[in-house]
Amino acid sequence: MKQNQQNKRFIISGGGTGGHIFPAISIARALMKLEPKSEILFVGAEDRMEMEKVPAAGFQIIGLPVSGFIRKLSLENIKVLINLAKSLRKARKIIKDFDPCVAIGTGGYASGPILQIAGKNSIPTLIQEQNSYPGITNKLLAKKASKICVAYQGMDKYFPEDKIIFTGNPVREDLEENGDKINEALKYFNLQTGKKTLLILGGSLGARTINLAVIQKLGDLKNEDIQIIWQSGKYYHDSAKKEFDSIHPGNIHLYDFIARMDLAYSVADLVISRAGAGTISELCLCGKPSILIPSPNVAEDHQTHNARNLVDKNAAELISDSEAAEKLIVRALNLIRDDSALSMLSQNIVKMAIRDSSGKIAEEVLKLVNDQ
Repeated sequence: MKQNQQNKRFIISGGGTGGHIFPAISIARALMKLEPKSEILFVGAEDRMEMEKVPAAGFQIIGLPVSGFIRKLSLENIKVLINLAKSLRKARKIIKDFDPCVAIGTGGYASGPILQIAGKNSIPTLIQEQNSYPGITNKLLAKKASKICVAYQGMDKYFPEDKIIFTGNPVREDLEENGDKINEALKYFNLQTGKKTLLILGGSLGARTINLAVIQKLGDLKNEDIQIIWQSGKYYHDSAKKEFDSIHPGNIHLYDFIARMDLAYSVADLVISRAGAGTISELCLCGKPSILIPSPNVAEDHQTHNARNLVDKNAAELISDSEAAEKLIVRALNLIRDDSALSMLSQNIVKMAIRDSSGKIAEEVLKLVNDQ
């Protein structure tokens, strides 16, 4: 393919959850800083949240009718195969029409078709693997990838060592900024000065176990001398709000989605969260004590691997999904009162932070352009 040398063109593909989308947007913005005349096209999965979040960030996106396989015998997988074939055809047209210099994948099944077609057309591909245990899509794409950017050591167990570059995981730009945002955060969330703040993250879409654990203890939490920011996630917000409205806990602030995560982190004394790679990178960067509840509904149980990486360094606590209903809120209330434990977790997790990951990845992308 004949490349346009004046305006470099890049395709970024991946999505399904915020953990894949926000790193992709961070990489795009880093590329625009280094090459302001760049043209960037996102490719995601139709009807997933990237189709809303990417345009909101100012970038064009095209959706593929791709979806993940159901991990058991199901007639639905026939439809998945049909949609995969459609997605591959659409990916061929996208690659031909847009003619990118490099194709970048940030994970999830949406990145499979576009990076596969790019590789077959001799277009350099870069994979950004966020987790300590890679998913099936990235394992397959790694065989023909030009570079693989990782966030954990020891990834040569899964990928060719000569392709691996240690960059860390991109995070939202506002989390990289220095400065005290606590006063702004107190005003933004309508919080009281001097009270301990618990941040509960139910995920961008929703974490059923975490939300149910909170709902079960709403009456107890209402009487605690702490304040709580609770993000329920899109899928569980209606049920969370129904329980919330019946109890009227004045110290709890419920949201379906938090746009200003920089402010939420700045004011939090303790964070409850799933163990997605992006969230863990954010917690490291912000130095936040956390209780992690790995999702059991992810490929290869990679969230448990992510969480263990922190727990082994006394940088976070872990409660299994099966034990969360019984133990999560009790442990959180005990921990948030223990200043020495919070301090230890904060000191240990911030040592694991890697800054400007998106900038490092963007530089590797541009090296691939220059090597052509």
